[in-house]
Amino acid sequence: MPAILLPDIDQAASNLFGADPVLEDGFVLTGDGGMRVSVRTAMPGVTPAMVDWWFGWHGDAAAKYKLWHPQAHVNVGWRETPHPRVSGRALYVGQTSIVDEYIGSDLVRGAIRFVPPTTLGFTDKSLEDDSRATIVCARIGLGDAPIDIGYLAHHVRAVPGGSEMRSRFWMGGRHVAGRNLIGGMAASVARRVLSVTESDARALMVHCAQEMPHLAKFLPELVGEFKDFE
Repeated sequence: MPAILLPDIDQAASNLFGADPVLEDGFVLTGDGGMRVSVRTAMPGVTPAMVDWWFGWHGDAAAKYKLWHPQAHVNVGWRETPHPRVSGRALYVGQTSIVDEYIGSDLVRGAIRFVPPTTLGFTDKSLEDDSRATIVCARIGLGDAPIDIGYLAHHVRAVPGGSEMRSRFWMGGRHVAGRNLIGGMAASVARRVLSVTESDARALMVHCAQEMPHLAKFLPELVGEFKDFE
């Protein structure tokens, strides 16, 4: 799609919360060698609070992670052990999830550092009530190198009969940065010589469009079975 139809992260709040027209499903390639991806998922029977619970619950065991996408998800673990007496957003925000998964046919190791929504400019009042909405935000990086490559946001809002999720990814190009001095030097080179392709963008869009509807199918039952045993 033309890049103008899917704004960059500095316009994400208005794009996700209704002030601007929304590209619901698609991707764009940007002039700086990056990509932006958008996916909308209907989640009948799911509440925003359930999604927060899931992002805190699944990150400590490969078996849990594989529930989400049995064909593509391989392994997961927290970089640092979260506090055992918290759950949901209080558990995952501030933590880094190290994941091994297939995006298309490529096995990648990623570092997903969950950040407070305000870090990315999301301050909508609806986010203060997890019966109305939540948004999962993260900086995406490489698991084996001190380089960050993009951002993600999954905005979930309650609708009659469940919720709808709008996912956004802003990857590559100007979003590539180092987490330390060595990473910064490597990121500078990467920004100049590497560009994502249409195949990369399509693979990410398809991956998200597979895993999120699948999550919606089993999440209500899973919450009912396990939430009381946290």
